[in-house]
Amino acid sequence: MSKFSVVMTVYNNGVELEEHLKDFLTQDYPEGYEVIVVDESSTDNSDDILKLHMQQYPHLYKTFLPKPYRDVIRKRLALTLGVKAAKNEWVILSDIHSFPPSETWLSELSESLDKTSDLYLGYFTKKGMRLESYEEVDYAEKTIVKAERLKADGHKGKMMKVRRGKYDFIVVKREKAHDALSFFEKKIGFWELLGLRLGILFK
Repeated sequence: MSKFSVVMTVYNNGVELEEHLKDFLTQDYPEGYEVIVVDESSTDNSDDILKLHMQQYPHLYKTFLPKPYRDVIRKRLALTLGVKAAKNEWVILSDIHSFPPSETWLSELSESLDKTSDLYLGYFTKKGMRLESYEEVDYAEKTIVKAERLKADGHKGKMMKVRRGKYDFIVVKREKAHDALSFFEKKIGFWELLGLRLGILFK
């Protein structure tokens, strides 16, 4: 079985941490795993909640992104701090809002990984978990850039609600994680941006 490091960032997500952090911490996974939460200098009770959970769950770790850096490619920098703290061969880039639907999530994930792919995009569906595999990290660039841009900006309109990136988590080999993070908050040219926006609009 594979060993995982689950990495997520939070900012003033005290309510969500109270409700869903345990979903990540109570996985039935004998191989062992760790959960690393990067606090982006929250001003609510997020830090207190994390400290309380750390007393009960020794595989929970926290670090923080100093406030002066919060608005400078903050998500990429925050996740980079989490990845640097990760110890296991596979890193799962997740979000407190995309919590596991069951205690067997990591077990099912481990059974689904193959030896030929460096990165997977994971989806929680009504029928269960679905993985989209990529032999090389670069092959996932367009999908990640588009999805992260949707998460940051959304699409507002009378006929459409704010849309977000479709995947719920990313699974990537630790040595390839920094390559994947380069797609977050990526600066792109006008024509590439136009293509992404058209793709969002007409998908």
